Amino acid sequence: MKTKLITLLLGIFALSSSVHAQNGLAIGSAMPKATVKMKDVSGKVVCLNDAKESNGLLVMFSCNTCPYVIKNQQRTKDICEYSKSQNIGVIILNANEGNRTTDDSFASMKEYAKAQNYKWFYAVDSNNDLADAFGANRTPECFLFDKNGKLVYHGAIDDSPSDETKVSRHHLQEAINETVAGKPVTVKETRSVGCVIKRKG
Repeated sequence: MKTKLITLLLGIFALSSSVHAQNGLAIGSAMPKATVKMKDVSGKVVCLNDAKESNGLLVMFSCNTCPYVIKNQQRTKDICEYSKSQNIGVIILNANEGNRTTDDSFASMKEYAKAQNYKWFYAVDSNNDLADAFGANRTPECFLFDKNGKLVYHGAIDDSPSDETKVSRHHLQEAINETVAGKPVTVKETRSVGCVIKRKG
């Protein structure tokens, strides 16, 4: 009986750990790995603190070829430009270490950023260092931090990642508006829909 109870408790712990990992960084958490240096497509070496502006920072995990990233290309550019207009910095991170010698190589990232006319950082997350710290699993997946470096929103850009014509709520934009206004974010977490980040091994 005692052995069964221990096994049950271990199972519950493993399940809760798995759920936590899937959910990612908890709302209210401090920005992790804020000083870790990463290579940006500009050739500069930057960290999250370098990208942060007076009202906070938007961190988005993305890549070059995921069909969901492609479906969200214009929305990504729109929300990044909007974020910058609200004095919230932007950094897009490519953590696809499994594709680093092919579609998500640094050279391919530079070409992609140029084609998309990125006006913000697009950096290499080597060895999934930040993706692991954030608990990020999808592309695209967004993390919005306020001026104090606390996580206030985690999830998708909007409520219809696969079909822009069916969007009824712009989750990330609403979170940005509330954050800049000094209000609590109404919808703090949503489900990210996209390709799995290609980790090594």
